[in-house]
Amino acid sequence: MESQFSGAHAASNDTSASTAARLRAEFRARFGREPRVFRAPGRVNLIGEHTDYTEGFVMPLAINLHAWVAAAPREDRRVRVYSANVGETAELDLAKPQLNAQGHWSAYILGVAASLLGAGHKIGGADLLVYGNVPMGAGLSSSASVEVASGFAMLAVSGLSMPPAELAKVCQHAENRYAGAMVGIMDQMMACCGRENYALLLDCRTLGYELLPLFRDAQFVVYNSMVKHDHAANEYNQRRADCETAARILSARIPSVKTLRDVTIEDLERYAADLPSNVYRRAHHVVTENARVLAARVALEKSDPELFGALMKQSHASLRDDYNVSCAELDILVKLASNSPGVYGSRMTGGGFGGCTISLVDSKRVDDFKQAIAAEYHDATKLTPDVYSFHASDGVQEVDGGIIQK
Repeated sequence: MESQFSGAHAASNDTSASTAARLRAEFRARFGREPRVFRAPGRVNLIGEHTDYTEGFVMPLAINLHAWVAAAPREDRRVRVYSANVGETAELDLAKPQLNAQGHWSAYILGVAASLLGAGHKIGGADLLVYGNVPMGAGLSSSASVEVASGFAMLAVSGLSMPPAELAKVCQHAENRYAGAMVGIMDQMMACCGRENYALLLDCRTLGYELLPLFRDAQFVVYNSMVKHDHAANEYNQRRADCETAARILSARIPSVKTLRDVTIEDLERYAADLPSNVYRRAHHVVTENARVLAARVALEKSDPELFGALMKQSHASLRDDYNVSCAELDILVKLASNSPGVYGSRMTGGGFGGCTISLVDSKRVDDFKQAIAAEYHDATKLTPDVYSFHASDGVQEVDGGIIQK
């Protein structure tokens, strides 16, 4: 049968009720039973890039694009999942949960099932229909959204539940272990704990977080560069290894250091000569980026978009020059945005090597900004970018018709 969700991100502008209704109809046609429906958001990171896997600070925002899962229990011990985006089915036998799916879309779902079992949660068999309208490869956390939605759904139809932070850790483990991406905890925590109209300041060591109100007269606008360079995954893992090397060397000089979270800029400069040059630069980004996140909290609390924008500019320069995860297309977008009237600041967001930029824009200038930057970027690159003005969304939820249940 042809999926009702054929075409890339076909339901991205649908209401929650209409998307849920389409999922239910397709699930009934495919599996012959009535499902429950769940969703989890993607995220955009306002500031705090490549700090989560060193137990640092991040400030993401859950966005109103989601991964959706329709699910119903099975009588046997199999998890069967159909992807409406890919048009394929994959299965896992929970009685023999060996999984070798790295590089395959199913790793992000069946890996969560295997990780739930490994953490002692006795989920039952289930049929899942998965659909996502979070753009893949854009740095908007499509992977975490589908992990969290799937994990929440499998727990729910098994009559189980778990605290949001624990679900986030299970989903992070699944992406590390089964998808082969050594991501930190930020994306999964945001998908679990997002709140409508708020950004989230997350401490990636304790998993404690604060909800911070967004600016009243300025909006965050995201541009998708429409590029994703092939070396991104390997480079991401290498950056994490560089950070671990820096922490190991510094911990021999400063016993209190466990990760770069524990390093001050004074510590780093004192022992800079002991670090290989590239390792020093990676550490310099992480240490200064943590400080920028805490300063950004003050900017939101004081409703100071000028300060927040200045921190965004510093963050991009650090990601470009110290962490080396930007690329020509991202730099062009940031430069164009920074020269545009009404823009307080702009930076790349996400893992890098392509994906998206985020800009803080005076609300009165947003429409002009969207049109001008799209045209200028096309002139410079011959690429036509997608542009988004996101609304802050809640975290993972069950959707019953048009009613959201947390």
